[in-house]
This record gives sequence, C-alpha cells and structure tokens, in this order.
Amino acid sequence: MKFSTEDLIEGIRSGNKRLIAKAITLVESKKAEHRQQAEELLKEIMPFTGKSIRVGVTGVPGAGKSTFIENFGRLAIANGKKVAVLAIDPSSAINKGSILGDKTRMEELAREENAFIRPSPSSGFLGGVANTTFETMMICEAAGYDYILIETVGVGQSEVLVADITDIFLFLKIIGGGDELQGIKRGIMEMVDIIFINKVEESNLQKAKTTKLELKRALDFIPAKEKGWKVPVLLGSALYNEGLSDVYSTIDEFISLKKKTGSFEGVRVQQAEKRFEYWVQEYILSMMKKNNSVEEAYIQHKKNASAMVFNPSTEAKLFVEKFLSKGPD
Repeated sequence: MKFSTEDLIEGIRSGNKRLIAKAITLVESKKAEHRQQAEELLKEIMPFTGKSIRVGVTGVPGAGKSTFIENFGRLAIANGKKVAVLAIDPSSAINKGSILGDKTRMEELAREENAFIRPSPSSGFLGGVANTTFETMMICEAAGYDYILIETVGVGQSEVLVADITDIFLFLKIIGGGDELQGIKRGIMEMVDIIFINKVEESNLQKAKTTKLELKRALDFIPAKEKGWKVPVLLGSALYNEGLSDVYSTIDEFISLKKKTGSFEGVRVQQAEKRFEYWVQEYILSMMKKNNSVEEAYIQHKKNASAMVFNPSTEAKLFVEKFLSKGPD
C-alpha cells in the first residue's frame, strides 16, 4: 500500500512505528518516484529535527556492540528517554539485503514501547554506515527519539564516516579478542570521544586495567579532538549492565561541554555540508547516466580505467571534464 507524504508525516509525528519504518524504506529506495517523494518528506519534517543526541557505536565484530546498545538503550528508557537504533548490517552481495538482522538480537529492547530498531543494509557503502543513514536519523528525530544509536558494521575501514554523522563517537574494545592493534590505531584514536572496554570480568580485570593505562598513554600523544575534553577509557560489561551508567553520564557530560563551547552546532553544520557534497556527487553521476552520449563516454572511460589505458584517476578526470564542457541535455 502506498502512503501519501501527509500520511507518513502524520505517522512520524505521532510515533507510529509502522509508518516510521515505511518512511525510512521510502528514503532508502533508489527509484526515481520514491526519491522525489522522499525529498518532499524530508523537507517537511526538517523543522522537527535536530533535537536528539546522535551516538555512533563502533568496534570489531565480537566486541559486543548489539548487547551494549540493547542494555544502554534500556537504561536510557528507564531514565525517561526514547531510543532509536539504526543497526547497519553487512549486505548480501547477491540481493544487497541485511544479513545479521539485529532486531532479532535485541529482543528485550525491541519490546520496549519507547524504542525503535531499524536494521539497514550497508549495500556495499564504505565506513560501516548506509548511504541514507543521515536521512534516516532525520526521520527518527522528527518522531521524537531522544537518542539515535548507530551500530556500525565494525569492519575497521573509514570509521570517519560514522564520526561525520554523529555527535559522539564511542569505541568498544575487548580484551584478548585480537583487536589490540585496532585499539591503538591512530586513525581510530583521533576520532573517538569515549572508549569502553567491554566484557570485563574478574578473570581479566587486571589485564583490562593494563589495557586502559596503555590506551590512556596512547591518547596523550593524540591532539585533543574536543577542546577541554580528555577521552575517558571506561571499564565494564554490557551483558551484566556494569559500567553502562558511567557511559550514560559521560555522554551527558560530553554533550554539555560541546554545547557550552559552541562546537555542538558548529560540528552539525559541517556534517550537513558534507552530506550536501555527497549528494551533489550522487546527483551529478545520476544525471550523467541519463544522458545517452555522456553514458557512452562514461562506459568507455570506465573500460579504459579497467584496462589501465590510463590510471583510473586520470580517466575519471577526463570523463568529468568532458561532461562539464558538454553539459547534460
């Protein structure tokens, strides 16, 4: 059944989870008619967005991201908040659909009235996020969710894309999981706002404390991402709800600092500009492919690139210059 833009907006504003899901499906669609309606929808809900706290949660597979998000979400709800979870799944190479289905792994949270969980396929989009995650956040914010938790694929590539759409970037680490090198990688350390060492038990407590000291030493050599903020390294177990209240209060403290210094809104402006640049590239490429002569040139330059006639960057430059000088019909 097709819903009108007005129906979807009313459903979003009233917290109708079925219509919220329909609106997200619309935004994720690549069909031209759906894109047009999605743009109308996003335009209308913009005045109701921007009031949530956007939290990116990353970490290698097995770090306990889903368990952390489920129990953190329940803690937030117990504190009177509404929580939306955007769980970005790896995509099937065949049908581009989600593989893991996080909704089935967050059964307790899924039953909460004030929780909304949406698994979305990454569809091959790098950085552990889906290409419409930012727009999906807008829908959840318009629906009145206070916390938007984004669980990434956690594949270790281009985490900067996660940091680029959230207010706070949380890195989950485990002890003895083979991710020690990942944990001290400079690229990760430059982006994180909070580190949570998960799955800490009596048997590995001393090792966890040693790892905490090593991480704090490593952080001393990294320029501060946020002025006045020293990245905290917290210990706990999401499975047993240990340390989650510390994370919750630390997030509040961090957001309060960002708002006090003015960087909260400043960073969001930069993020919106980056989304603008992303969609400019998407729409330009889309327009190119609609023009027969330009599409022929696109295919030819792509073949040249694959055959290494010239290097791919040169072929891309030649094609774009040809397109811009000719212009679309």
